[in-house]
Amino acid sequence: MFPSGHSPGVAFCHQSLPFAFSHAIARGQSIKSEVALTSSNPEHLTYRDAGVDIEAGDALVEAIKPLARATNRSGVMGGLGGFGALFDPKAAGFSDPVLVSSTDGVGTKLRVAIEAGIHDTVGIDLVAMCVNDLVVQGAEPLFFLDYFATGKLQLNQARAVIAGIAEGCRQAGCALVGGETAEMPGMYAADDYDLAGFSVGAAERGRLLPAGVAAGDVLIGLGSSGVHSNGFSLVRRVLAARGLTLADAAPFAPGQKLGQALLAPTRIYVKPLLALHRAGLLHAAAHITGGGLPGNLPRVLPAGVTAVLEAGSWPVPPVFAFLAEAGNVSADEMLRVFNCGLGMVLAVPEAGVEAATRMLTEAGEAPFRIGHLEASSGPAGIHLQNLPQAWPRA
Repeated sequence: MFPSGHSPGVAFCHQSLPFAFSHAIARGQSIKSEVALTSSNPEHLTYRDAGVDIEAGDALVEAIKPLARATNRSGVMGGLGGFGALFDPKAAGFSDPVLVSSTDGVGTKLRVAIEAGIHDTVGIDLVAMCVNDLVVQGAEPLFFLDYFATGKLQLNQARAVIAGIAEGCRQAGCALVGGETAEMPGMYAADDYDLAGFSVGAAERGRLLPAGVAAGDVLIGLGSSGVHSNGFSLVRRVLAARGLTLADAAPFAPGQKLGQALLAPTRIYVKPLLALHRAGLLHAAAHITGGGLPGNLPRVLPAGVTAVLEAGSWPVPPVFAFLAEAGNVSADEMLRVFNCGLGMVLAVPEAGVEAATRMLTEAGEAPFRIGHLEASSGPAGIHLQNLPQAWPRA
């Protein structure tokens, strides 16, 4: 069996490195190149003639070894050359763990990164989209793997992306244990690439979230850095409609170009949320991604409970007012597409609000009391009250 289950007729593997070319480093990261060859005279053709550069892959491996090693943590086992990454939950401090897994991508924010030529932040986005989904279930992220696919492997570009992934892992406290880099001429344009991330975390049995959610709980919002990694197809459509390019000045971020401002990386909330959970102050948490507040907050609430939020109780980053105005986007559409300033919403017991707020503030967060939970009939829901029609525009 070839790596990732590909047959010999599809995958061309460089066997001197783990999993083929290994983009990885410590424990099994790989570069696999896939290409279709057609020629009436195939004699003396090389892999490079087909658009695949093995030497570039070797150079990438060397360039990113220190990046992955810097993310090493307790529980990581094994080393370079294995067919898979090993992790020991007991060595990480768990006695009876339940594993929690997540996978995600960065979506069309990658198009912005590619066109702006800024590649060192989307890796943080990739990690954030996975590990934030783990921590809301009470799980500590343990390790991360990535998939990087491109039409033509460019060392500086790929290293910048993977450096961002390593930085995201550092922020989340998880290890970058492997992955795959696929050079696929004919599948992608030379400068284009795509990303996918995979993360596994763990929680002690009986410590998963949500738990104990009830009417009377207080809702605390944690701010986003901006658009994060959802809704970029609409963002790009708004820019096109206004004739704006990524090299233009950002109307909402003085001193920055649009490309730079829009690529502000998704915030990683793992460490403050784990601390809150371990202190017994967290009943539930919702990662506000695609679907916005109405699509995500009800997912962590039981039936018979409604989240009542007060519009204006949290600051909305100016990028959202710009998008609403420039694209004439309604308030309802903004709320179901974007995070609108809230990257995470927490449900905490009323008696623990002061302690939770203090812990979050000491961890560098700026928590906002944005609402509460009320008893209701039927499925879980959300009600945003006192929302101006033109919101979030001034």
